[in-house]
Amino acid sequence: MAIARDHQQVTTVLAQDLRALLGKLKRRLREQARVGDLTPSQVSVVLRLEKDGPATVSSLARAEGMRPQSMASIVAALESADLLNGAPDPADGRQTLLSLTDACRKRIAAGRAARQDWLTRTLQARLSPREQDELAKAVALLKRLVDD
Repeated sequence: MAIARDHQQVTTVLAQDLRALLGKLKRRLREQARVGDLTPSQVSVVLRLEKDGPATVSSLARAEGMRPQSMASIVAALESADLLNGAPDPADGRQTLLSLTDACRKRIAAGRAARQDWLTRTLQARLSPREQDELAKAVALLKRLVDD
């Protein structure tokens, strides 16, 4: 029983360390994207529209768990920054479907490229080829944690 308890403690510490490390990695990657002038809510809306496609203010508000009035101010800011545009909803002309502009798509791609470049350069600079192989094995294990 003592061995099981010790293993439980090791697993608990591993989970804490992993969570903290992934949070730090996420912050470092975010720094590389240079999205500084967008709020977290704005980033969330942009990424949702990229993933799910065009949506109304109401459907975005529901998906993000906020009031339509709050979402309207986020959308207005994104529209004024030329990141979103609206078009009449073919199913209901009274509604407006919001979608990403080409400028927004380019900005997303540039941010991803910057993060990828930073991570690639950092892996090459700080880890030997053998360590990179070890990390690849660890990534495969991490995938098993999140894949259904």
